[in-house]
Amino acid sequence: MKVIGFIGPSGTGKSHRASWVARERGTDFIIDDGLLIKGNQIIAGVSAKKESTKIASIKRALFIDKKHTEDVAKALVRYNAQSLLILGTSDGMVETIAERIGIGPLDEKVYITDVASEYEIKQALATRREQGKHVIPVPTFEIKKDFSGYFLDPLQIFRRKGKGSYQLVGEKSVVRPTFSYMGNYTISDYTIYQIVEYVTSNIPGVSKISRFRAENRPDGIYIEMDLILIYGYTIKPLLREIQEKVSEQIKHLTALNIQRMNVVAKSLVVENKK
Repeated sequence: MKVIGFIGPSGTGKSHRASWVARERGTDFIIDDGLLIKGNQIIAGVSAKKESTKIASIKRALFIDKKHTEDVAKALVRYNAQSLLILGTSDGMVETIAERIGIGPLDEKVYITDVASEYEIKQALATRREQGKHVIPVPTFEIKKDFSGYFLDPLQIFRRKGKGSYQLVGEKSVVRPTFSYMGNYTISDYTIYQIVEYVTSNIPGVSKISRFRAENRPDGIYIEMDLILIYGYTIKPLLREIQEKVSEQIKHLTALNIQRMNVVAKSLVVENKK
């Protein structure tokens, strides 16, 4: 396997340029902050940016955890990867990652200064320092399942093809890690309930929520709710509609990942006809 190191200090824009550097060297496989990425998909690993402390984040990025390392190594074999781009903050970091995964010495090293100007690097550092933003080189929908509660926005990357013409190179996701100096934030279960109550109250066929429970875990939200429905509506399609609309609004308003939503039709009421 051909192993390429992409090296530069933290916050200088490596992840932003990773897809382009990989494409220029003929590889679809990237290791970035604990994740193994193929094209626009995460195929193995756990993101260091999901860790709750900076120390834990460093350990994750360096593949200290045995199971994490084995999962990524097995995925490289399973996908028959012929080349791989490894991102790191130093020569030693990328060499350590390659050694731990068992893929041998590096064949090539690319430095951030080779692909970005001094001005671009300064801009990237300022964004990291002032806004706490980090880029992951995959679309937002690909990491929704792995991240819960700290998305900022998707970033679309274009390349100029000619005068007034641009080509979409790829989409990346901008996140703020939980260990960011910007601090933590919490969305209470009652806030989730208020969103759910508002959504369901505007769905024809729903009378009210009789029981509601939301559990906010590290991997996302688990919701259980009992509903009183109005007699005369087909129950199964109605419950499916409730799940879809509630899920859509919670994701849109909070960026939280819903892992499970159990909806129970507890009872029926008959509306009085005037």
